[in-house]
Order: sequence, then C-alpha cells, then structure tokens
Amino acid sequence: MKTIHIIIILLLVIIIAVVITTVSDSSTYSDFTEAGKTPGRELHIIGKLDRAKPFEYDARVNANLFVFYMIDAKGIEKQVVYNNAKPHDFEKSEKVVVIGKMQGDTFIAKSLLLKCPSKYNDQKNPTKFGEKKFN
Repeated sequence: MKTIHIIIILLLVIIIAVVITTVSDSSTYSDFTEAGKTPGRELHIIGKLDRAKPFEYDARVNANLFVFYMIDAKGIEKQVVYNNAKPHDFEKSEKVVVIGKMQGDTFIAKSLLLKCPSKYNDQKNPTKFGEKKFN
C-alpha cells in the first residue's frame, strides 16, 4: 500500500470520528415534555420566567445555587436549578434559554442564555426609517 493511500484512509477515519462526535454531543431545542421523556439527553429549552414565584438565590449561603421557575412554549412550568451565580439583571429578561437535562421533575441547567429587552427601542415614539424625530 502506498503512503498516500494510508494518509487518505487516516484522514477519512478522523473526519468520520469528528462527525460522530459532533452529532452525539449536539443538543436540540425542545420543551419540558420532551426533556421529561429523555432525562439523560441535553436539550435547549426556550421559555419565560414565572415572575409569580420567587427566585431562590442567597450568595451568603451558596453563591453557586440559583433556583427559579420557567414556563416553556407549551405553557408547562418547571423548576430550574442553575449551579452557578445568578446572572446580572436576570429579572429583566424577556426570554430565557436553559441548556441542560431533566432530573426527576427538575431541570438542571448547565448554562443560561438571556434575552433582555432592548434599551434602544423607543416604544413611546417609534419612527419609521428615514423619518425625522423632533422633540
């Protein structure tokens, strides 16, 4: 066998290994129902905060424990446990993406993505592109 054939075979094996690793590690967007059916699978869940229930965070007791409730797109509410510090301005978030796995009836998040309201939107006096705004 020639050296070039061996190199091509090794490259193909490496490419296949990378593709398999990427596919097995990739997580998908879902909801709490799907997360409950597949508790070991890592998922992204988009939802909004349940502001009616309190956030549980006390940096003096445990700075790496933040607990809150979230409602997914289907209206299902679950408790989310995030083993890290509470993000700054968390209460102002419009939407939250939690990345993690279900454990029993609780979602264990390994990371959070927040969508905060834009400070650049002027809802009182919106203007169309090209229009001048006079105060």
